[in-house]
Amino acid sequence: MKFRAKIVDGACLNHFTRISNMIAKLAKTCTLRISPDKLNFILCDKLANGGVSMWCELEQENFFNEFQMEGVSAENNEIYLELTSENLSRALKTAQNARALKIKLTNKHFPCLTVSVELLSMSSSSRIVTHDIPIKVIPRKLWKDLQEPVVPDPDVSIYLPVLKTMKSVVEKMKNISNHLLGFIHLKVGTKYPGDFSHFSFNPIVLTIRGQFSQVIEANLDGELNLKIETELVCVTTHFKDLGNPPLASESTHEDRNVEHMAEVHIDIRKLLQFLAGQQVNPTKALCNIVNNKMVHFDLLHEDVSLQYFIPALS
Repeated sequence: MKFRAKIVDGACLNHFTRISNMIAKLAKTCTLRISPDKLNFILCDKLANGGVSMWCELEQENFFNEFQMEGVSAENNEIYLELTSENLSRALKTAQNARALKIKLTNKHFPCLTVSVELLSMSSSSRIVTHDIPIKVIPRKLWKDLQEPVVPDPDVSIYLPVLKTMKSVVEKMKNISNHLLGFIHLKVGTKYPGDFSHFSFNPIVLTIRGQFSQVIEANLDGELNLKIETELVCVTTHFKDLGNPPLASESTHEDRNVEHMAEVHIDIRKLLQFLAGQQVNPTKALCNIVNNKMVHFDLLHEDVSLQYFIPALS
């Protein structure tokens, strides 16, 4: 197996660093899949056991000026490596304002992903900072457990609001409960607005049972509700006019009640970890709910996609 790659474009280097930072926030350890055309960062905890799963994909030609790899064989031209996400993120943080970044698969008494950063200096010469990141090479027989997750047909699919707004709401809710109940109201035929920046939102509806109620209202149109309930308090946040993917809307049966709510109970800490990990605003952010089973987030940036799966609480 062989792998070496090089980035010299500053914008590409900064973008790759942001992606690495995002992965480090989402997964303590992950699998790096290297193929001739793509890089994938993978987390495959068993959904049935309450773990989250992640599939992040980027086209190598959008980041690397040089990219060479040879997999385990001609028939299986791929490499699977297990690494600590934070180690890669820390190595790339030293590459700010670097002249070039090189990544190479090496063996220095143990398998390594060697990151070499060429830094500018006051003189005409440059200096090299090298990081040897320990890795585990995953054998071919285990690859079957590291494939892209199969997405079940969702009961409801809807575009997400601005993620920073959603994160702020969930952070406040976390102080009330560790469990989140998310509802989505399906509006068939709603057009995808395309630009997230024009939304206005209903912040929070608070109902303190037996004490007082406070309601803040705003104009919206298709609904996504986030809800927390305890014995003493009910907190609901309403988002409207978010839009639904055209295919999801068209596939709705004529006899289906368009006001039907699909819901899933999830761990609020896992949702907050996902939202806190986002480093770049996506061009498209989609939420798919499989009723009472799982929620699937599908984020698309210009040159990188992220899928994130959170199972329902048992």
